Amino acid sequence: MGRTSGTLERRGRRRDVAIVVALAVVAVGLVGYLIAGAVGSGRDGEAAGAPSASAGEAAAIGPLGDLARRQEGDPLALGRTDAPVTMTIFSDYRCPFCAKFSRETEQQLIDEYVNDGRLRLEWRDYPIFGPESTVAAHAGRAAALQGKFWEYNRAVYADTPERTKPDLPEDKLLTYAEQAGIADMARFRADMDSPEVAQAVERDLAEGSAIGVPSTPAFVVNGYPIMGAQPVEAFRAQIDQALETAP
Repeated sequence: MGRTSGTLERRGRRRDVAIVVALAVVAVGLVGYLIAGAVGSGRDGEAAGAPSASAGEAAAIGPLGDLARRQEGDPLALGRTDAPVTMTIFSDYRCPFCAKFSRETEQQLIDEYVNDGRLRLEWRDYPIFGPESTVAAHAGRAAALQGKFWEYNRAVYADTPERTKPDLPEDKLLTYAEQAGIADMARFRADMDSPEVAQAVERDLAEGSAIGVPSTPAFVVNGYPIMGAQPVEAFRAQIDQALETAP
């Protein structure tokens, strides 16, 4: 893993510079939209509200478009592929506020909306906090290939400090894999280093950059953004409005 780690680190440093530049350019439109939505809602940082149901089916998808992939058997998703509402989650394993969402809010949404078929959660890797973020994203994908993505995801976030970015060296990532119940550790290590896994992470990063995601966590509910680890009430309000306008 040492040789691969060095290669990933050098590649990650070069890519991080490009990410910073790209985010500075593409974030302007999304941030402007979020500010306008927050002013309209009267609460700083709250989700921009969806149009009322009277706007009809054309209003069901917001300005960021339909990001849902709806791939059957996607290990990085929870919920039915035909759920009327999809929430896309852009997240970084070194982000303490992503961990806050995972620990405090995610399960509530699963219990209230995913389990009854109304909501689908789709994960997107958005590693923006250095090479360790990238390697951790690869590790999450490697866990997914053994059907343990969400177990791995929660093991990492359960151990994340509340206000600081955690260090995620490779030995720690391997420990989380064991905690998540990864059966084949040799395969896990190999999958972490695979080009296919790296390409999948890059695709997610490109998708988020293209719509102007400025930081993590970021969420898109049927085309409407929510920025940050908001209270669960903000997510409920956006999901409920999306349900009202869903065709």
